Amino acid sequence: MKQLFLAALLAGGICLPVQAATVSKSYSYFTITGKTLDEIEQQLMTRGPEVKSTGGRHPGATQMEFTSRIGYAEVKGGCAIVSAQVTVKAKVILPRWRQNGKTAQDVKLIWNTLSSDIKRHEESHVVIAKNHARELEQALKAVGKQKTCELAAAKAKATSDRILGAHDRAQEEFDRIEGINFESRIIRLLRYRLERIDAGKIKG
Repeated sequence: MKQLFLAALLAGGICLPVQAATVSKSYSYFTITGKTLDEIEQQLMTRGPEVKSTGGRHPGATQMEFTSRIGYAEVKGGCAIVSAQVTVKAKVILPRWRQNGKTAQDVKLIWNTLSSDIKRHEESHVVIAKNHARELEQALKAVGKQKTCELAAAKAKATSDRILGAHDRAQEEFDRIEGINFESRIIRLLRYRLERIDAGKIKG
């Protein structure tokens, strides 16, 4: 469930109203089949989105594109960034299970638990991206006055490279921790779902 990272886009010379970092989010799905857990797992690993950073396929993925629009203006003694807006375009890719024929209830239960966890995981990637986009936007606005607009643009690029690099590392660390805790997390979620089924709060 690694991230797919696209290069940040920097557009200079555009003055925009001051806004908080924003995220636009869309979803796409890939279909899997199978009646057993082994078959479902095989389908996820062969039909899931391919992630270039790992060279393999994953049960889910999130593609994200950062766009920074920066406005520059000549001021007394130099040039300053007068506006900065950072947006994130996120595309979340999730599995959709198509049941063919009768499937055991325990398989359905585990699938419902697993698919919910995959969605939560990918949504968390979007939250991490939004937090770093907000940080980048604030850092760009704080660049301050430079001698020339060229120097201001270079400072903005260095700032973007630094924060987007931190973003990539944060996403990788999140994946690492989630991978370590996967089994215990799924078992805990299954127990919780079974308790709610027993209590009649949800259907199996």
